[in-house]
Amino acid sequence: MKIWVPMDSAARAVGADEVATAIAREAASRGIDVQIARNGTRGMIWLEPLVEVETDEGRVGFGPVAPEDAGALLDGTLDSLGLVEDLDWMRRQTRLTFARCGVTEPLDLDGYAARGGLAGLRRAAAMTPDAIVQQVTDSGLRGRGGAGFPTGIKWKTVMQARAAQKYIVCNADEGDSGTFADRMLMEGDPFTLIEGMIIAGIGVGATRGYVYLRSEYPDAIRVMNAAVQIARERGLLGPSVLDTGHQFDMEIRKGAGAYVCGEETSLLNSLEGKRGVVRAKPPLPALSGFLGQPTVVNNVISLASVPVIFERGADLYAGLGHNRSRGTVTLQIAGNARRGGLFEAGFGLSLGEVVNDIAGGTASGRPVKAVQVGGPLGAYMRPDQFDTPMGYEEFDEQGGLIGHAGLVLFDDTADMMQMARFAMEFCAVESCGKCTPCRIGAVRGVETIDRIAAGDARAVALLTDLCDTMRDGSLCALGGFTPYPVMSALRGFPDDFATRKEAAE
Repeated sequence: MKIWVPMDSAARAVGADEVATAIAREAASRGIDVQIARNGTRGMIWLEPLVEVETDEGRVGFGPVAPEDAGALLDGTLDSLGLVEDLDWMRRQTRLTFARCGVTEPLDLDGYAARGGLAGLRRAAAMTPDAIVQQVTDSGLRGRGGAGFPTGIKWKTVMQARAAQKYIVCNADEGDSGTFADRMLMEGDPFTLIEGMIIAGIGVGATRGYVYLRSEYPDAIRVMNAAVQIARERGLLGPSVLDTGHQFDMEIRKGAGAYVCGEETSLLNSLEGKRGVVRAKPPLPALSGFLGQPTVVNNVISLASVPVIFERGADLYAGLGHNRSRGTVTLQIAGNARRGGLFEAGFGLSLGEVVNDIAGGTASGRPVKAVQVGGPLGAYMRPDQFDTPMGYEEFDEQGGLIGHAGLVLFDDTADMMQMARFAMEFCAVESCGKCTPCRIGAVRGVETIDRIAAGDARAVALLTDLCDTMRDGSLCALGGFTPYPVMSALRGFPDDFATRKEAAE
């Protein structure tokens, strides 16, 4: 009997290790031959620990499972969820980037290859750099880290740059609230990221790669280091990738926990051993990046989406999505959500469909008041905006942003003035201090919101003016995007601000 118990951080946080130990102990005491495999999570976080039992019909799910359920599980008397692949959450997805996550053992390279892994790399290795970059361009892939910049244009810039050394840098400094896709993929299917980085290296002429991984992800760091070592031992990395003659090697670098290092130039400074502060642009990292050399800086999901583009074709990938947002979006649902987790589907789902149907509304059962999309710098979207399709331009038209595709739900008890204050406070704490609008503006923003709370109505105009200055004058997105949550809260929920004014009078 083979039983799968996730080793993902989310599952371990709610007792997956204890469940695995209990199953092994119970099986040993009964003399039952049980093989326990540790996989990544399927993304149904509200069901974790989600245990799967392999049967002739497929893998049957049970969850959430507690250690004391081990006996019933082995007896066959524990209520099941049915075949995992047939669950509504799984069946409705278009899993491309996360096709293997939760299905295979993370460090099983043979299992990875058996399910389509390395097929994209083998195809790319036989192509010219121009053809590789064109394939990525034709797919319509855009940066999944938040900016939404066309990946093919970035790669072409690096490919055409003349330099003795070029680099691929993966931004795995996933610091946005409500986001966990990068961590989930690195812990559950690390070879996908490695394969994507190798293809990028072959395409642009880079022979070295780095994954800048946040220190708060110890499990991801452990898995990625182990995966890199296995890849090197098996000839996937090194002087001749899979005996193709292409050279590429990589290593994992641990960040120190600064939110601003999610910005690509701050990340590069930190990677070089310098203080993580924003660089002025130009020059762009594509021309002068790591150690002053041409560098591709892409997010985990961007790079992990590359293998499937080469395995299944750019046309298939570009055929998914909505308008200029092509391919799949990895929605990460969190906060006061009845069903929190990761849901991968083509761009174009309406925000309301995600919130009310997929997430099932709030966990508290109260009405949804707002959804913050795109991390702590994302706008608060109101229910009357829920018909907005999930797409970069569509969200921009609504004064919001897709960002890293994290959604945090709030019910009608949320105080939007306090949420606006939190955004300014967050910016003040996390600012690198390089530019005045961010460094000073965020501190003044907290003070101004406190004045509004104390009943100073004149401070509303001051807050608006301050946000305009931060948006237009900040050197990077930290200060430039902080006005999104602040102004969306102020304009979308005026009653939460007016209450303080009336109370003071």
